[in-house]
Amino acid sequence: MLLVVDVGNTQTHFGTFAQERLVEHWRLATVRESTADELGAALRNLLDLRGVAMSELDGSIVSSTVPELGPEWAEMTRRYLGHEMLVVGPGVKTGMPIRYDNPREIGADRLVNAVAAYDRVKGCCVVVDFGTAITYDPVSAQGEYLGGIIAPGLEISLEALTERAAKLPRVDIEQPRSLIGKTTIDAIRSGVVYGFAGQVDGIVNRLRDELGDARTIATGGLAASIVPFCQTIDEVDDLLTLTGLRLIHERNR
Repeated sequence: MLLVVDVGNTQTHFGTFAQERLVEHWRLATVRESTADELGAALRNLLDLRGVAMSELDGSIVSSTVPELGPEWAEMTRRYLGHEMLVVGPGVKTGMPIRYDNPREIGADRLVNAVAAYDRVKGCCVVVDFGTAITYDPVSAQGEYLGGIIAPGLEISLEALTERAAKLPRVDIEQPRSLIGKTTIDAIRSGVVYGFAGQVDGIVNRLRDELGDARTIATGGLAASIVPFCQTIDEVDDLLTLTGLRLIHERNR
């Protein structure tokens, strides 16, 4: 069984695959100070809830946007699973040419998403990842990673708004009752949801003007809050990164 781990700035999403079938997956809050032992304990406890033993995990791969946590996951794997974990980064085979000035700057999760999206579409595509930041990653019809666009995410923007404007309250990201808010909370919620939906549609349309027809796949923990109000998203796949990790692990056997 294969363990795949996607360490994000806010959440860590990981799961187990039996060949191509996803058996189970979980999300944890990312704690930058986590040690290998703490990660091992969390993994064991969650596996136990599904009746899976750590001894059943005979392969593993991690992508991490938090530099200090990649080595901790690798050490956890050596200590408790008895094998070397594949860490997505320089030297790892992705099967995807990278058209980027400095490939080392690319977030591992963005490259993993691009690999999974192209494997599914087999053509030009764009991944929109709603995480701590909103990232846009286009892939050419020939399967080349072309670069990307990075914008502040929903939660970052809301935090900045409430910190810099003393009278504005913090709000949950929910569907607005109407476009024109009748309360301050409704007005903020409308601005955030429709504002980010407009951003997504604007950027995706510009990418399509440049690339031609491109299928657009959304992923990330906050996609469900914004995608229903977008016009350019073709599908949502919350498991896209985990699928990409499985594919990259297969290509590096």
